Amino acid sequence: MPPTSSLRALQVRVPRCITGRRFASHGPPQFNEPSGWLFGEKPPAPGQKRVKEEWENIWYIGMFGSMAMAAVLLYYKPDTSIQTWALREAKERMEARGEKYKYEPSS
Repeated sequence: MPPTSSLRALQVRVPRCITGRRFASHGPPQFNEPSGWLFGEKPPAPGQKRVKEEWENIWYIGMFGSMAMAAVLLYYKPDTSIQTWALREAKERMEARGEKYKYEPSS
C-alpha cells in the first residue's frame, strides 16, 4: 500500500469558494427565518386593507364547507346502536306472538 502522503496528493481538491460555507446542520437553513410578524406578513399601512392571496378564498370555502357538510351528515346518520336494534327486534317478535309491547295500565 502506498504511503498516505502520496494518496493525499492524488486527491482532487475543490476550491473552497465553490463548495460554499458549511454549517453544523449540513448546509444553510431550509426554512424561512422568523421575522417577528404574524404569519411573516408586515401589517398594511394605516388606512389600507390587506390584500388576500388567490388561494385564501378557496381554502376558506373548502375548510368551512367540509365542516358544514360533516355536521349535516353526522346529524342525519342512521342509528346503528345495539339498543335500537334490540328494541325493534323485541317489538317485532312481540307483535308476531300477538302481545302488546306498549304498557297500558288496567283501570
